[in-house]
This record gives sequence, structure tokens and C-alpha cells, in this order.
Amino acid sequence: MRDLSFLIDAANRFIWGAPLLVLLILVGGMLTFRLRAIQFRYLFFAHKLALTSHDDAAEGDISQFEALMTTLAATIGTGSIAGVATAIVIGGVGSLFWMWIAALLGMVIRFAESILAVKYRSTDTKGEMCGGPMYYIERGMSWKWLAVLFAIFGIGASFGIGNTVQANSVALAAQELVGVNPLFSGVILTLAAAAALFGGIKKIGKVASFLVPIMATFYLLSAFIAIFSHISEVPRAFCLIIESAFTGQAASGGFVGSTMMLAVQMGLSRGIFSSEAGLGSSPIASAAARTQAPGRQAMISMCGVFITTGVVCTLTGLVIALSGTLGSRDMHGALLDGAALALHAFERLLPFGGGVVVTLSLIPFAYTTIIAWAYYGEKCIEYLLGLKAIWWYRIFFIALLVPGSTLNLQFVWSFANLMNGLMAIPNLIALFVLRHTVVRETKIFLCLLQKNRLGK
Repeated sequence: MRDLSFLIDAANRFIWGAPLLVLLILVGGMLTFRLRAIQFRYLFFAHKLALTSHDDAAEGDISQFEALMTTLAATIGTGSIAGVATAIVIGGVGSLFWMWIAALLGMVIRFAESILAVKYRSTDTKGEMCGGPMYYIERGMSWKWLAVLFAIFGIGASFGIGNTVQANSVALAAQELVGVNPLFSGVILTLAAAAALFGGIKKIGKVASFLVPIMATFYLLSAFIAIFSHISEVPRAFCLIIESAFTGQAASGGFVGSTMMLAVQMGLSRGIFSSEAGLGSSPIASAAARTQAPGRQAMISMCGVFITTGVVCTLTGLVIALSGTLGSRDMHGALLDGAALALHAFERLLPFGGGVVVTLSLIPFAYTTIIAWAYYGEKCIEYLLGLKAIWWYRIFFIALLVPGSTLNLQFVWSFANLMNGLMAIPNLIALFVLRHTVVRETKIFLCLLQKNRLGK
């Protein structure tokens, strides 16, 4: 296991070094320029479209709102809580600034991903929509080999970010708060996930559209209360975040300090992890939406990045920064990290029930992430092996939740990071190659908006 961990860490340092970060900035900057900063110009309109507009008469499996909620189900969760905490432990609070940069670039990347997913989607023998990077790579670029690579990495990512990370974070939070055995937490998650997964995308969409708004509201209100209780210290926290983003952060307490490069690397990688913009996972859900124009679903999907990284991650990071828990250790002398750090940060700022807030938020967050990512993995396995392989995938996916809840935290996150990076590379290449198609479809949609045919 030690040799395997070493190899995965070495691969992570390479993948998440200059190659992927340069590619992310290049594609995000290029799309921002070609689409004339659409993520800023249409930010409020996109949220209005997501909340008020429906296209239920169009072709698709689930509503546009359910598609957005499925996307948020996969993104709002451990990446927004445990992932932010892990990034700050390694890269300092300056990591949060680079998460914001990842969100700004991620919004336009998500827009491009979704517009291509709807344009190039197809229907399988069951009559369900199939879409995502593997389809727009093959049908838009004719690069079958790259599409196959994406699907393979997508399946691997579903076992990382969508499975073991979620089970591990819930198990650790439950153990930290009330001493629940991680194995027991894994069994409960397994049973709950199985109940939803065998209902398909329509069941997943219904569960997500019910749970996501409730759990997000609960967590956000709790975070606002925690931050407001120390409102006078917020300006100082923002100054520290921005300063540390460019200078690194000095060691203090149990915190060993960080460099600017670590802040950049952890901020961008965790920003992508939390919003999944650039990974190519979210477009798989966007392709299932009932919509008559690719640009319409792309606008709605873009909101997910702003909500996940721009709002949820920011609030989590501020709570940790204000709490002063960075560098703290648990009763066994181990450095607080992941969900445990977030739990202690909320406990310090909220006089009553801070730890309960994190635990009760993580459980539904992780659950909805599990079922959403299982759908992503299903579509990847279907692309490679056909419909018959889905049942075997579901069984294997569910079976991994129990061991995932007991694995080492650092190993789980390292594996998930590696799969995310491998998944993002073919997707970002496709977005660059198909940029002219994205621009053309965007112009068509904006023209329709001006003629008042869409968006009302």
C-alpha cells in the first residue's frame, strides 16, 4: 500500500503540475475571450433561467431544474467541505483565492461543456439520452480513441470522487462527532445508495431535486450564522486570504506553512474538484435535460459552478479561517484535516451544535454525490461496453462504499485527485478543438434570446 501511495502521489504531482494547470487556464481564458466573458454578462440571467424557466415539452429524460440539481448533487458535498479543508491544510488559506479563480474560469468551461453535451447527445436502445465528453469527442472530433480514454478515466473517477471520498468523509465525521464505527457508516450508505441507483436517472433526478435545495439551505444558513458571529474579523480574514495567495503562509501552531505554488496548486485543483468544471462529468447530466436549445441548458448549468465554488466553498473557507483551527490536532495528536477540521471550525464558531451541522450536512451531501456520480459512471460504462454492463457496474460501485469508508484519508483523496486530472485532460482538449462549435451555438442561442423565442 505504501508503494502504491507513493506512485499515486508522484503521478498527482505531475498531472496537477504545469500541464493541467496551464491547459485549464488556456482553455478557460480562450473561451472567456471568444464568448466575450459570458459568465459575467449573463450571470444573473442564468440564475433566473434556472429558477423560472422550463422546457418540459422538449426532448430529454429529466427537467432542466432536475439536471441542475443532479449536477449540484455531485458537486456540493465533500469537495465543498472536506475538500476545502484539505486544500487549506496543504496550501494555506490562500488556496481559497485560487479557488475563486478556478470558479471564474470554470463557469465558462461548464457553459461550453454543456452546450456540446446537448448538441452531440444521442438516444440509447432504452430511449434514454446519452451524452457527455465521450460523445462530443467522438461525434464532433472523430477521435474515438480519446473518447474511450475519457470513459475509462470517468469510471475510475466515479470510484474516487464519487464513491470512496464520499464514504470516507461521512464515516470520519460520524466517528469524530459521535464515535460511530466507520464500517457501520459504510453499510448504511450502501443500502441507501442501492435504493436510488436501481431507479435510473429519473429517480436520481427526483431525489436530487428534493434533497439538494434543503441541505444546501441548511448548510449555508449555518455558515452565515457562524461567520456573522465573528463579523468584525471578516475583513482581516479576506486580507490574509489574498496575501497568502501570492506569498504563501507562514507556519503557526501545528500548521507547517505553505508556499505560493502550493496555494495555487491546491486552490485550482480543489476548485475543479468542488465544481467539477473541466472534468467533463456534469455535461453527462446536462445531456439528459429536456431542452430545445443547447445554449439554454448551458446557461442553467453554468450556475452550478457559481453556487458550488463561489458560494459554498467560500463560506467553508471563511469559517475555517475565522475559527483559528488550522494547525490544530485531535486527541491522538494527529493534525486535523478534511471533514474533521471543518467540524471543529464550526464547533468553535457556533456555540451550539457546530459539529452536528457539518455531520448532518455531509451525510445528505455525500449521499446525493454518490448517486449522481454513479449515473456518470454508468454512462461511461454504457459507452464502452453497452447497456448489459450497467448492472455489474452498479453492484461493484455499491460494494466499494464499505471499504471506502475505512480507507486512509490521504490515500483516498490522492486517488480521487489523480482520476480527476486524467479525466480533465481529454475533456479540455476537446473544448479547445471544438471551440468554434461552442461559439457558433452560443451565437444562435443569443440570437433567439433577442427575438424573445427562448428564456421566458
